[in-house]
Formats: sequence, C-alpha cells, structure tokens
Amino acid sequence: MTAPHDSTREPNRLAGETSPYLLQHAYNPVDWYPWGDEAFERARAENRPIFLSIGYSACHWCHVMERESFENEEIAELMNRSFVNIKVDREERPDVDQIYMTAVQLLTRQGGWPMSVFLTPDGRPFFGGTYWPPEGRMGIPGFRDVLTRISQFWDSKKEDVFRSAESVTEAVSRLSAPEMTHSSLTDETMRNAMQELLAAADRQYGGFGDAPKFPHPMDVRVLLRCARRFDSDEAREVACFTLDKMADGGIYDHLGGGFHRYSTDARWLVPHFEKMLYDNALLVPAYLEAFQMTGQGRYRTTVVETLAYIAREMTSSDGAFFSTQDADSEGEEGKFFVWSAQEIVDILGEEDAEIFSACYDVTRHGNWEGHNILNRPRPLDEVADELALTPADLTARLETSRQKLFEVRSQRIAPGRDDKILVAWNGMMIAALAQAARVLDQPQYAQAATAAAEFILNAMRDDQGRLLHSYKDGRARFNAYLDDYACLIDGLVELYQATFDARHLDAALELAERLRDDFADPDGQAFFYTPHHHEQLIARSKDTQDSATPSGNAVAATALLKLGRLCGRTDLQDLGYQTLQHLSGLISEHPRAGGQALIALDFVLGPTREYVFVPGTGSGDVDAMLAALEHRFVPNKVVARRPDNTSDDALPESLRPLLTGRGPGETAAVYVCEQGACQLPITDAEAFEKSLG
Repeated sequence: MTAPHDSTREPNRLAGETSPYLLQHAYNPVDWYPWGDEAFERARAENRPIFLSIGYSACHWCHVMERESFENEEIAELMNRSFVNIKVDREERPDVDQIYMTAVQLLTRQGGWPMSVFLTPDGRPFFGGTYWPPEGRMGIPGFRDVLTRISQFWDSKKEDVFRSAESVTEAVSRLSAPEMTHSSLTDETMRNAMQELLAAADRQYGGFGDAPKFPHPMDVRVLLRCARRFDSDEAREVACFTLDKMADGGIYDHLGGGFHRYSTDARWLVPHFEKMLYDNALLVPAYLEAFQMTGQGRYRTTVVETLAYIAREMTSSDGAFFSTQDADSEGEEGKFFVWSAQEIVDILGEEDAEIFSACYDVTRHGNWEGHNILNRPRPLDEVADELALTPADLTARLETSRQKLFEVRSQRIAPGRDDKILVAWNGMMIAALAQAARVLDQPQYAQAATAAAEFILNAMRDDQGRLLHSYKDGRARFNAYLDDYACLIDGLVELYQATFDARHLDAALELAERLRDDFADPDGQAFFYTPHHHEQLIARSKDTQDSATPSGNAVAATALLKLGRLCGRTDLQDLGYQTLQHLSGLISEHPRAGGQALIALDFVLGPTREYVFVPGTGSGDVDAMLAALEHRFVPNKVVARRPDNTSDDALPESLRPLLTGRGPGETAAVYVCEQGACQLPITDAEAFEKSLG
C-alpha cells in the first residue's frame, strides 16, 4: 500500500472511507467520489458522464496509473472539469467490479485492473479499458487523449453514446445471469474433466497452459480426486508435479513462506509479487491432500510454512485474517524479496553462501533484472552429491541460512498490507486451517480458525443477523455477497469436523437458511451474487465460473451438500444438488471453468460416507481411529464425534439425526454409513484402518 503523495493538499471525499485502496487516493487532486448516490445525483444534475476507476491495494499497475495520472494536476483538472469521478475498491464491491468487468471485456475483449470505465449518469457503460499511460506509447492511447475525446464525444454525439450504452448494458445483463444448459452428472463428467486437464497440463514446468501461470488449486484437487476415482497414475503425477514446481519456484517465498499471486513466466520463476489471502487459503488444502495421498513430507512442510506466514503477517489482533500484501516496496515491484549474490555472501559467509546459492539459483548476474529470485531448480539430493554433503547435512545448513536471511530481510521496508477483513476470504482460510488441524494433528490451527470464525460472527453482522462483507478500523460495511455466505458456511463445516464443537454447525445452519432466503433464485436456478434487498445495479449477476477464487455457486453447492449430510437436512442437500445441476452444462463443456463444482460433484458421486466416532467407557482409542482416517486421502466423507458422557436427549439438535442411538459402549467404536445404510460398528483400530483401503 503506497502512502499519499502529497498530504499537504486538501483531502477529497475518499478520506472518509475505510478501504486502504481508496485511502491511497484521498489526497489525489482528482475530485474522487466513493460509489454511492451522491456521485450519481451530481452526474444527473449536471448531465456529466462518469469516469469509474476500479482497482485494489496490492495491484502494481493501479499504483502506476495513480502516480502517472491521478497525481498529475493537469490530468486531474481535465477529469474534474468534464467528469464525475468514482473510485471503487474491487475487494469491497465485487458486485460492481463483476458487472463493469463484463462490460470492459465486451468492449475490448480483455480485462484487468486498474479498470477504467466511462458511464452515463444512470450507470450504463459506453467505453472502457484498463491501464492507460498519461501519454500514448507503444500503441496504447494516452489517458489525457482518452479523456479529451470522450468529453468531446459526449458533447457532440450524446445520442450515439446512449445507444451504445443501452446496447452494452443489455449484453452485460444477459451475460451476468446467462441461461445455463443442463447435462447429466456422472462419472463420465469427471473423466472428461480429467482428460481436459491432462491435455492442458505443462509436462515440462507444471501447471496448465502458458505464461502467465496461475496456481489453479481447484484443478489440482480435481486431478487428485480423479487419480483416486479412476486409479490414474497420470492424474496424480500431473497434480503432484504442479505442486512440486510451484513450491520450488519463485512464486513461493522460500524465506517467509506463502505464495505470491502468479508467475509471469512459464516456469514459475518470476512472480507478480503481491500475496493474496485467498491464494494461500486455497493452496493449503491442495498440498494437504497431496500429503495424504503420497505421504511426502515436502507437502507438509509447504503447508506448515504457509500457515506460519499467515499467523505472523496476515492475522489481526482479533484473530481474523487480512486481505493482501503489495507487490511493491519503496516504489519497486519485488524489491523486498530479491537478493544480490554479494548480499548472500555478506550475510552467510563464503562457504554457506556457496551452498545456499547452489540450491537457490543465486548467481552474480542474477536471474531477474540483475537480481536473484530465490527458487530451487534442482533436487536437493543432486546438489548434495555435487557438494559432497549428505542430504541431512545440506537440509540443516540451508535451514540455518534461510533463518539468517529471513532476519535480515525483516529489517527491510516491507510491502504495504491491506488490512481489511473480508468474510469470503476468511471463510476459505478457516476451512484451510481446520483441514490442516485434522490432517497434521495440530490443534493450534483449529484454535486460529475458531478465533477468526468467532470474530466474524460477532463483529460482522447487522442488527438482523445478516453478514456484512468487509471490516476495517472498527467498522463492518456492505451487504455480504454469495461467496461470503458460502465460504463461511464451508469453513464452519470444516471447523466442526476439526473441533466437534456443535456451535459451528449451528452457526452454519443459521447462515444456510439466510443464504436460501436472501440469495436463491425463485425459479430454482441456483443463487444470485447479491441478496434480494441489495441496491439495484444495471444487472444482477450469478457467480458460476471459477476465477482466481471458486465461484460462489460452486462453493454454496459444496457447503450445503456437506452440511446437509452432517445434520440430516435433506432440504439442504437437495438445494446443494439443484445448484450443482445448474452448473452441470458448464462443467461438462468447460470443466476448467468449474473446478470447485467438480469437487462438489465428486462428493455427490461418492461413495461418500458418514463416519461417527464414539468414545468408549472403557477400552479402545477413538482418537487413534480418527487419526487413521484423517491421515488418508478420503475426500468424500463427513465426520462426527459423539460428545463424551452425553445421553441422546442431551445431544445437540443439529447432530441428533446422525448421533441418536449410537451411544457409548465399553469399547470405542466407529459407525460407517453410506447412502442411508450403516455397517456394524468397528471397534478394532487395525480393522478400521484396513477398511479404509
């Protein structure tokens, strides 16, 4: 997050906002408005077009456009004279971002941030783009010229502007909630998805497609499920190869843990250096599942380091999780993270520097713009042989060197952090932490997830109990969106299965009913992105395709299916399945756009089992049996544990359908049920482990 460039100016209207991104622009000479009635009323009263600028605090090119244009007095004067100017944080208002991104993609066939859109006074888009330099260069028009031409066009050809705006708005409305075809949901749907992912896989560097390369954690998790479902070594190898290459690449922070946003090249070397909460929240389960499937300790290490980064740098004093960290520090992208060879020598000494540099690709000339991005292009065993060291000795020396470098790096000027708290992204991290607590036997992760969940449920709801989307500086604001509800419900379900505290299920059920009442399409066609009581925009969208984050409808389907199964709520299971059916055509025709929906489908196709663990009054170790389950890759399951010394009458209401009649005996037992049929309880830990395959 960059500081204001000239705080001696009078602040504009953004000074009263909570968004760090908007506050970055509070001292621009531009007469910015936040999104709201005041701006639109002025535009209508003065018959002016609106210039809408959308970005986010960790966006490198958003900072560039601010420095070049929004801090330019002459350009600002032109903006103020001819337009009503609105600045939006896409992370606070994803509903606005979705609609106008669709418009920009229609107008230019591309999109991204900063997003720049020109609107009529009633909010209809008629021209747009992304980053414009102040003056034209390399085929990109200059922002100054764009402003001048749009102003002239508005004054001289207003009827043409309104016709264009009407046409674009109609197209945006159609695309925001398109008619969806339905297809059969079968094993063949999963097999087709597996084949498409394998065809798109980069067998040399891992990942899917060409540069720039994004992590695609949902697609990796789909391949792991297909590997299990179809006994496909190829699917497993492609998934694990991708995870290996990312964890070895420069996209991973080898000193501080955690992943950067994406790689600008095909081999994961040069990242876009911002770090997003959601990327790390989504990658943790992928590495956990690879660890369950293979038992390889490197996946466990990646999870532990990533969650240490989240605890150290992305957790508020209230226990909730911050949103992003910038790519830039001191005005340069990546400066905080890169090294010179001489710095490594100065800190580690000649001998350890030679070892470290051999492992982490450090050279005198550098591997990126004269600097070194730490990455591991070769297996450590190979480097150990070359250096005449044992693998254990090499690992120990590298750990010491990394710690020394991390301590020095900690003294640098760090990238800015956007410390607002968003429900959806927190829900993803709650789920990730809960899964890590179960798989790695680390209860502190469940404690961290619980703290975040309690903060959101206590501090981020309105007087009617509805969720609010964003929290910053003691203020919770904005109606929550579909993905806020869906991700938090999913996180609470996972948190119950890590803690067996029924309060988490009770909260999830309350939110699920609110989700149904406020977001469901009355025609039974899944969920809208905004609630029924939300402000009316030029379109009302449905979030159906995965992007950097899973689609709200796909997460809703996943969460409702699991919650309904745990609580015996067939109405919630049916609602989840109906939502998945709405996405069926998408995942059949374009499976790479529906990874999260495919994860939900794998759960539906099963076999999906309910595991109920009942502690005994005498012998048997129920914890050992529970651990045996969690250490295996058994993705299609729900897990419950009967509270100790509790009669059927005293069971939590949410769990009575699953737990009633399964009282404790002398020996600890596991009840396994599938499709309404229950096996006899298993009381022998060895027999239970064998039953898992």
